[in-house]
Amino acid sequence: MSLFVDDMIITSDDIDGISVLKTELARQFEMKDLGSLRYFLGIEVVYSPRGYLLSRSKYVANILERTRLTNKKTINIFIEVNTRYSSSNGLLLPNPTLYRTIVGSSVYLTITRPDIAYVIHVVS
Repeated sequence: MSLFVDDMIITSDDIDGISVLKTELARQFEMKDLGSLRYFLGIEVVYSPRGYLLSRSKYVANILERTRLTNKKTINIFIEVNTRYSSSNGLLLPNPTLYRTIVGSSVYLTITRPDIAYVIHVVS
């Protein structure tokens, strides 16, 4: 069982046990069964007979849409290791709140994409 604020995920191969648990929880708490898990904490969940597929593509698409970067081309760049940046380098950001939101969203993304952790650390 996974509980996050007011959302709960119950998984098991014991279908009857899940049913009993949900019945007991419903007696104690006001709750609604939302059915099969499809989206949770920015992770899209798709079930197939071969197993579950967990995807963050919708989460990333939302970040790109918020930053208006959906129609941009990507390029590979190299970041110098051990370079020190400060808030006084370069121009001031026109919307620092948007920047903080994007960086925060990107930090959360590193949980499932550790390959981008260093770059996000430098940006943050």
